[in-house]
Amino acid sequence: MTNPLANPSRLMVAIGGNATHPEDIEGTSQEQKTIAAMTAEALLPLMMLDNELIITHGNGPVVGKILMRQMLTRDTIAPMPLDICVAHSQGGIAYLLMQAMENALRDQGNQRHVTCLLTQVEVDPDDPAFENPSKPIGPFFNEEEAKKIGAELSWLMKEDSGRGWRHVVPSPKPKHVCDISLVQILARRGTVVIAGGGGGIPVVRDPNGVRKGVTAVIDKDLTSALMANVLGIDTLMILTAVPKVAIHFGTEKEECLDRVTLQEIRAYHMEGHFPAGSMGPKIDAAIRFLEGGGKRVIIGQIDQAMQALNGETGTRIVSNEN
Repeated sequence: MTNPLANPSRLMVAIGGNATHPEDIEGTSQEQKTIAAMTAEALLPLMMLDNELIITHGNGPVVGKILMRQMLTRDTIAPMPLDICVAHSQGGIAYLLMQAMENALRDQGNQRHVTCLLTQVEVDPDDPAFENPSKPIGPFFNEEEAKKIGAELSWLMKEDSGRGWRHVVPSPKPKHVCDISLVQILARRGTVVIAGGGGGIPVVRDPNGVRKGVTAVIDKDLTSALMANVLGIDTLMILTAVPKVAIHFGTEKEECLDRVTLQEIRAYHMEGHFPAGSMGPKIDAAIRFLEGGGKRVIIGQIDQAMQALNGETGTRIVSNEN
């Protein structure tokens, strides 16, 4: 009997913010276009399949720079709140990806459309994350720079996994993806849908149904997991900068994981193998997705996307029943 997961007809793919803005670039528009084109080429084999394909993306480097840009010009231009900054980053990043992906498809004679949906995501106003900001955004700084910037801009700065200091903001859990039925309709028509960028624009809703934005950034992998569960998608791909998930990372006992069950990955997580500043959020999202009814999570390197889908590389995390 053919395994339907071997070549899924419905696929959710989450790519990191570095897919359009790696840490080692200056951040010029041309650099971002070049990186977007490289991302499109990496995802092209997935787009060439006969499937429903939904893509989410991170925005940490970009939204952080938007915030810094407006803080440095705040004496002449009124700053925007963080939810609007997230919306700006969501639209700008998706534009670059959308254009690059369609260009890559047309180069292969494929007329498939790619579109972006500006996505609001509801969060709980009482989420404890609002009392404990932990989501790093923007560029890295050394400790001296971080203290100076924090004092000047009233930003909370924290050390990020030994890589430097970054601005941190609240990161509440996603509760509801607004208008997700539109994502479903477009995907069913064969359109590649870019949605939930940067985890979505964080909003809360009052008892009358009125929404308003809040100061936060939602983890894009958690939003991806929620979207996939709501849409009944069995396979979630999380594409990042490393080829596989590892335990005992950075030590002599380092071991890359090929295939693990939900029960096994939970145990590794409880043992502390996946720090919050690196692989932790991806593992959290994988666990939530599988607990929510998903069948398989694939974590792999973005330029090996098709190989990871085919099981040639990457880490596969499966529900205990598989």
